[in-house]
Amino acid sequence: MLPAPFEYSAPETMDEALDLLDALGDESKVLAGGQSLIPLLKLRFASPAHLVDVNRVAELDFLDEHDGVLRIGPLFRHKAAERSGMLASKYAVIAEAARQVADPIVRNRGTVGGSLAHADPAGDWGSVMLALDAEFVLRSKRGSRTIRARDFFSGPFSSALKSNELLVEIRVPAADGRKGGSYLKLERKVGDFATVAVAVHLQMDDGKVKSAGIGLTAVGPQNLKADRAEAALKGRALDDATIKEAAALAAAAAEPKADNRGSVDYKRNVVRVFTERGLRRARERAQGGA
Repeated sequence: MLPAPFEYSAPETMDEALDLLDALGDESKVLAGGQSLIPLLKLRFASPAHLVDVNRVAELDFLDEHDGVLRIGPLFRHKAAERSGMLASKYAVIAEAARQVADPIVRNRGTVGGSLAHADPAGDWGSVMLALDAEFVLRSKRGSRTIRARDFFSGPFSSALKSNELLVEIRVPAADGRKGGSYLKLERKVGDFATVAVAVHLQMDDGKVKSAGIGLTAVGPQNLKADRAEAALKGRALDDATIKEAAALAAAAAEPKADNRGSVDYKRNVVRVFTERGLRRARERAQGGA
């Protein structure tokens, strides 16, 4: 099937892009990597009157860390995240997730911001950003606003992003001291969407958990944050009993549905096992200072 007819614009500056989105409103869709949108267009599940291609807006593609904040541009590609030495050494959960996004072709073109804006509950980046307690900067012609990742996702393929807004920056609190992370993903085959995935990020201080983040993929109507599991870890030594307690709480936070990939109990059990494994892996990395 071919897409329905549409108009196409490729602005070269952020101001041009925002002007277009403001004028077009709900009639437009933003095209970044296109790895999610193009298939929807071909199936006519999405039929916008106008595509706004932001790939020429160079100011949306960046990665830097300063003043206590890691800043990621929405056009930063999955492949760039996979290859970043800085992310591998300081933000293991990002690097590990990037390696598991779809397949090499998708990783070459797909973008972190595009995936987040798509808000697929089986997408990888949402749970990663929840684990990292990230914030998103949304901008329109009328100004900017900042929203926490936990408040951004509102349901399947639904978010706080308005039709006249662009996601222009992802902000992650800079990792300091001893930190570690992990992203574990169950898929039916390489390159498939997650059946279940768990993102973990830890900061340790004097052998105890200073802060913990746990994000869940594909086990609810949106990416989920395991708040009670995180709270159970804070201020405690990460021994086996604490890990098992947190893993049980993470499994309880999951809201999976039974389908041809597995039953509710099966998916909750995978969350529990992956949380245990992820916490142990993150602990090892934190102890190694990376």
